[in-house]
Amino acid sequence: MGRGPRGGAGRPPRRLLSLLLLLGLAGGAAGAPGADVYDSDLDICATCHEHATCQQRDGKKICICNYGFVGNGRMQCVDKDECQFGATVVCGNHTSCHNTPGAFYCVCLGGYRATNNNKTFIPNDGTFCTDIDECEVSGLCRHGGRCVNTQGSFECHCMDGYLPKNGPSPYHPARDATLCTEIDCGTPPEVPYGYIVGNFTSRLGSQVHYACKDGFFSATKDTVSSCTALGTWETPKLYCQEIDCGSPPQVPAAILVGNPSSSPGAVAHYECQEGFESPGGKITSVCTAKGVWRESTLTCTEMVTEIRNVSVFNNTCVRWQTNSGRMNLEIMYVIHIKGQRLDPMEVVHEETVNLTTVSRTPEVCLDLHPGTNYTVSISAAPPRRSASAVIVFQTAEDDLLEDDGLFNISIFNETCLKLNRHAVKGGSERMYQFRVLGRRWYLDDFYHTLAFNITTRDGAPVACLDLYPTTNYTVTVTLLGSPEQHSAQVMIRTAPAVKQTISNVSVFNDTCLRWRSQKTADTEEMYLFHIWGQRWYQKEFSQEMVFNTTSSSQAPAMCLDLRPGTNYSVRLRALSAELPVLVSLTTQITEPPLPEVEFFTVHGGPPPRLALKRVKEMNGPISSYQVLVLPLALQSTFSCDSEGAASFFSNGSDANGYVAAEIPAQDVPDDAVVELSMGDRLYYGKYYNAPLKTGHDYCIILRITSEWNKPCRRCRCCRRCWVWDWAPWPPWCFSCSSLSQQCDGRWRCYCRGRCSDSPHRGPMGLPAVECVHPHLSPLAAWPHSWIPDGDCLCKVPTPEGFPAMEPVLCL
Repeated sequence: MGRGPRGGAGRPPRRLLSLLLLLGLAGGAAGAPGADVYDSDLDICATCHEHATCQQRDGKKICICNYGFVGNGRMQCVDKDECQFGATVVCGNHTSCHNTPGAFYCVCLGGYRATNNNKTFIPNDGTFCTDIDECEVSGLCRHGGRCVNTQGSFECHCMDGYLPKNGPSPYHPARDATLCTEIDCGTPPEVPYGYIVGNFTSRLGSQVHYACKDGFFSATKDTVSSCTALGTWETPKLYCQEIDCGSPPQVPAAILVGNPSSSPGAVAHYECQEGFESPGGKITSVCTAKGVWRESTLTCTEMVTEIRNVSVFNNTCVRWQTNSGRMNLEIMYVIHIKGQRLDPMEVVHEETVNLTTVSRTPEVCLDLHPGTNYTVSISAAPPRRSASAVIVFQTAEDDLLEDDGLFNISIFNETCLKLNRHAVKGGSERMYQFRVLGRRWYLDDFYHTLAFNITTRDGAPVACLDLYPTTNYTVTVTLLGSPEQHSAQVMIRTAPAVKQTISNVSVFNDTCLRWRSQKTADTEEMYLFHIWGQRWYQKEFSQEMVFNTTSSSQAPAMCLDLRPGTNYSVRLRALSAELPVLVSLTTQITEPPLPEVEFFTVHGGPPPRLALKRVKEMNGPISSYQVLVLPLALQSTFSCDSEGAASFFSNGSDANGYVAAEIPAQDVPDDAVVELSMGDRLYYGKYYNAPLKTGHDYCIILRITSEWNKPCRRCRCCRRCWVWDWAPWPPWCFSCSSLSQQCDGRWRCYCRGRCSDSPHRGPMGLPAVECVHPHLSPLAAWPHSWIPDGDCLCKVPTPEGFPAMEPVLCL
C-alpha cells in the first residue's frame, strides 16, 4: 500500500490543513479522481503525495496518484493490490501473483515456465505459463527408471524388466528413495529327472527349455518356463517319469525267451514255435527311450514242405526231393503204405512208417510184399505242413527175385536201422555185422564205439542202437557169409537231450558267469556262447560274439570280454542239451575319457575362451560336461568325483569353488565345437557363469560326467586353466597330459623348451623352467636350485629365506 505525505518544512498548519481538506473534498467532486485542485494562489504541486504526480489540466494544477496507486493525490495514494482478484484472473493459469508498491509481477508455478523465458512477467504482453517437460533431462529417474511428464511435474516408473524397491511406484526422485532393480528370476526351478537345454539369462522374458534325462520321458509337450515381471519363473509343466516299456509285445507263433527288463535298451529275444520259422533271421524287440517297444519287422511264418519227384528204386525203395528251407533242418515224414492184390481183391498190407532226416533227397526202403499193388503217400509230420505226395507201383513176384546179397539201410526213430534186402528167398538166414563209431566235433577226445552181429531170416531186419545225444555216428553194416560180403553205410546225427543240463546261473565280477552242470563228474561238455550287446544311448553300437568252451567241471565259470555301460543278452547252451539258457546282464560304466583340452595360464588378462568338443562314448554314456571354478589353493585337494558341487549363489562358493556351467552331452554336436567365455553372466543348465573377481587366483577345471541308472556315476577331470590376476605375464599353453607337478607344497613348476636352448631362457625369451610362488615377485633376483629337464639339469630361481627345492621333474 502507498503511504501518506510525510511532514517537513513548508508544510501548512494543522488547522489550515483541515480547511484545505474540506475544500479539497469539495473540489474533488468536480475534478479528476485522485487529484486535488486549488486556486492559483496555492502551490498545489508542493502538496502532492509522494506517490502522486503534479499535472497541469485545463490550466489548473492537480495531484494525480501514480499508476498502481489510488487516492486523492495529496493526502492519500494507497497501493492498488492488483493480485486481489486472484492469480489466475490476473496472471493466468499455473501462476502466482506478487504485488509490489505501485505494481505487481507474475511467476510461474513449479513445473511451468513463462513463454518469454523470464522468471517473472507481466501478462499484458501475452506471456503465459506453459508446462516444463522435465523428462527431457536424461537420468532424472535414476537407473532403470522411466520418466513420465505430467502437468507441472513428472513421475517415474520402472522400465520393463525392472521392479521398484525401497519405495512407492510411481515415485519422485526428490522425495522418494525408490530404486528400480533389474528383474532377476535367479535359478530356474528344477524338474525332477529333467535338465535345462542350452544356456539362458535370468532376465525378464528369458525362457528356459527343459528336457527329460535319459531313461525318462514326459507325456506333456510344454517344456518352456519364462521369467515373469514378478521376478519369478513360471512353474514348469514338464513331468518326467521313468521309462518303463512294460511287457514285451507278443509275436505271433513265437515264444519270448527269458525275462528281459523293461528299461531303455532292454532287448527281448524270440524263438519261433515248432512248425514256424523266421527266414529273415533272429526276432528281437528293443525298449526305446519313448517308453515303447520297437517291434521287429521279422515274423514267424509257417513251415510248408514241398514234396516232389517221388520215385521207386530197388523194387521196394522210395526216394523224393524236398525244399526244407534252412540247411540241416530235421523233418519227420509220415509214410503211409497200402498194398492190395487183385485176385482175390483184398488189402494184404497196410502200414505207417516215420522217417526223420535232414536230407533234402530222403529215401527209405520199405518191407513190402512181393507181387502187390502199393499206394504210398508221403507227407511232413506236424507241426510242419505239406501236401501229400502219392506214388503207385507194383512189387515184383518172389520167383522173379534173386538173392544177390545187396541191401540198403533206412533210419527211423532217430536211432533205429532197417535193413532192406533187394531179394529174399524164403527161409534163407543171414548174419549182419554192425560197427558203430561216434564222434563229437567239439570234443577231440570223445569216442563211442559199438560192434555186434545179428542173425535173422527176416527180409527187413531192424536194429535199434543205444547212442549218445548230440553225436555224429557212422554205422557200417556188413552181410556176412556172402561171397562178396556186401556192406552199407549210414550217417546218424543224434539230437540233443531234451533235458536241460545247465542250472543256477549267476553273475560275478560284473562280467563273469558261473553255473552248475548236471552231467556226471569228469565228463567233458562243450558250451556254446552267443552274446548280443546294445546301448540305448548309442544307437549305432552293436556287439555280437559267438564262441565255445569245453569243461569237465560241474561248476564251470567264464569271464567275458564285455564293454562297459552295455546291456547284454547271453545265450548259453550245452551242446548235449536241446534248450539254451538266456542270461541278461548290464555292465557298469567306467571313467569317461580324459577331456581333450589345451592348458592355459593367464596372468592379469581376461580368462580364455573355452572350446568344448564332444568326447567319444567308449566307457559308458557321457551325461554332461561341467566347467568348475576353484580357488587356486584348493586344486590339490579337489576330488573329481565330488557330488556336492555348488552353484555360484551357494554359501561358501568363494571359498570352496562352484560350477560355472553344465552342458548336457546331447547338446554337444558330434562334429562341432561349443564355445563359452568365463564370466559371461549366462546360465548354463542350472548354473550361473559369474564374472571372475579381480585379484583372485583361480583354477578352472573341465569335468566329464557319466551317469547311468542313477546310482552309477563316474567323472573325469582335467585342469583347463590357471588365472592369476596379480602378475601381467603372457599366457603359456600346455597340453592336458603335460600338467606340471607340484613342488614342495608351495610352488608350481613349468617346463618350456629344453635346457639346451640357453642356461636360463627358453623359446621366445621365456624362462626355461620357472617356479612361481603367489606371494613373491617372480622378477626378484633369487638363488637357484637345480631341476632335471629331460637329459639335463636346469637352474630355476629360489626365493631368499626359503630352502632350496628338491629336484623335481616337470611333466
